[in-house]
Amino acid sequence: MVSRYSLGIDIGTTSVKAILISRDGRIVYETSSPHDLYSERIGWAEENTDDWWSNTLLVIERMLQEVPQAAAGIEAIGVSGMVPAIVLLDSEGNPLRRSIQQNDARSGKEIDWLKKTLDQDSLYRLTGGYTNQQHVLPRLLWVKANEPDVWSKTATIFGSYDYVTYKLTGQYSIEANWAVESGLYDIREGVWLTDQLTGFNVDPDLFPDVRASADIVGTVSEEAAGLTGLPAGIPVIAGSADHVASTLAAGIVDEGDLLIKFGGAGDILYCTNDIVTVPELFFDYHVVPGRYLLNGCMAASGSLVKWYIKDLLRTENDDIFRELDEAALQVKPGADGLVILPYFLGEKTPIFDPEARGVMFGLTLSHGRGHIFRAILEAVIYGFRHHVEILESHGYRPNKVFATNGGAKSKFWCQIAADVLKCDIRSFPSHPGSALGVAFVAGMTAGLFDDWSDIHGFLQDYRDFSPIPSHSDVYDKSYRIYRDLYRQLKPSFESLKSLY
Repeated sequence: MVSRYSLGIDIGTTSVKAILISRDGRIVYETSSPHDLYSERIGWAEENTDDWWSNTLLVIERMLQEVPQAAAGIEAIGVSGMVPAIVLLDSEGNPLRRSIQQNDARSGKEIDWLKKTLDQDSLYRLTGGYTNQQHVLPRLLWVKANEPDVWSKTATIFGSYDYVTYKLTGQYSIEANWAVESGLYDIREGVWLTDQLTGFNVDPDLFPDVRASADIVGTVSEEAAGLTGLPAGIPVIAGSADHVASTLAAGIVDEGDLLIKFGGAGDILYCTNDIVTVPELFFDYHVVPGRYLLNGCMAASGSLVKWYIKDLLRTENDDIFRELDEAALQVKPGADGLVILPYFLGEKTPIFDPEARGVMFGLTLSHGRGHIFRAILEAVIYGFRHHVEILESHGYRPNKVFATNGGAKSKFWCQIAADVLKCDIRSFPSHPGSALGVAFVAGMTAGLFDDWSDIHGFLQDYRDFSPIPSHSDVYDKSYRIYRDLYRQLKPSFESLKSLY
């Protein structure tokens, strides 16, 4: 008897991941392959779409080598990825340039202009957000102004996982949450804001049809079958935004559940039963019908750790994380007065400031790499705490808090999270995050699973963390400095624009 599988592929900020799951609730195989984020100019964040596809081929090849029977047993495939990264294709379906990532901050001038040009209150009512760095239109206007040759050849606009779905099927589509996060989509009516698009000479026909996450958009094409080794004809769903897939993969399906996601960017998601919006946050559809998400996204989280190790320490040492953890453990909470603002790519929620910059405040000659590493980890959690305070100020108090993705593997980082947030946290250290979530959605579409609650069968490996009161007391003081620093430096961040 052939086993029944579904395959999930995640196009992440730092790697492509793949996971094969079975109907009986097992993670059968998982693997990943790294790629680079390019930030060659201040505030820029780009990735090579060819890297995404070549890594997709690589992880599928590894899977079929290790689990050859999967070729006959995969009943559906889903792809998740970063939103809303922008991919521009020509009329032949070829990328015209690197992707412009969702945490790219190049379009500050366009954002300022749109804030003055568009009725921001009307935009908020329709889309759940005001013009900000995350939105697609400012980045498209930047391309129009600065790369007219690229713009003139653009025939299709969509996202990272939409691109890989297209490469697998030959079909163009946009998954609903890319549309939602674009700032160009009516979240209640489910239609593009065509008047806004045409008003800025952006043809709405550049965007493919919007599909729900679990919708089948096509099947593995003969061409893709030849490249991947998969049989042609396997259904491929529209996929999922990575943070939404991670939310499902953490078992978050009930109102009040909260996820902190330690990815390349930092996500925080709160589950609701109704369409509700908060000005300081984004809004998403949950993949679970009848559920919705308030979503915060910090531009730099795991990518900040990677930058510190790769570009400042300049090491490829396989033991570097263990060594840094050991060094940071020797440092007291609060990093001996070193406070970092993690706005190295500007910042999205909750401050929406593409001009914000990274800061190391309080640095002295007595500080070493353990202090800096600890302060980086603390800074990311301070960002999460800022989001929790925003939620609570609007009446949304978390009931349960979960942690996933790369940072959830670190007991040290998770303990910092419990101490700073002053709440119990359940982390999933071996949890593959988005790839599991989108594999499960594909499995639901294929009938491998009967109910969304079946996701809990995959969540057997976890760690629980409780706050240490003495640490929390220190972090309360350090966090206030963190918040004050941005308020005091905001005018200086604006002044920096004159230097580049």
